[in-house]
Amino acid sequence: MAALAILPITVDDLPFVRAMLYEAAFWRAPSAAPPMREALNQPGLAVYLEGWGRPGDTGVIARIGEEPAGAVWVRHFNADDHGYGYVDELTPELSIAVVEDHRGFGIGRCLMTAMLVELRRRSVARVSLSVENDNPAHLLYESMGFVPLRAVDGSTTMTRTLT
Repeated sequence: MAALAILPITVDDLPFVRAMLYEAAFWRAPSAAPPMREALNQPGLAVYLEGWGRPGDTGVIARIGEEPAGAVWVRHFNADDHGYGYVDELTPELSIAVVEDHRGFGIGRCLMTAMLVELRRRSVARVSLSVENDNPAHLLYESMGFVPLRAVDGSTTMTRTLT
């Protein structure tokens, strides 16, 4: 079996990261999801990657050999233009997804750990995310120290203090 590598996201990785955003958004019923291009052009999802490379944008990708297996990234938002887990302008929002065939092997935990280390290195005080209440990833987030901040329409915004 090839080794797992966790590497910074590059511009060449963005098509895969877009696919991971699609996976994260439509985890429950991928067969009923709209086509990826149409879905990711919706304003509620487009904000997560549109114009990637802004100050504060950072992420890592998991590879098993040459095959991408998952990605995690963060982005800062403002009150006028933000994602579902927005808290404030100082708190970046985290997005994560693992390819279905690679779930359950600890890749998500490795990705999350690498991102939390990077955010601490950047002196980020706190990070947020949004998760649907019935998403099994909720357990991973709790085990990694994320705590609920607020619940809205079947989703919970969670935060993790890093300092």
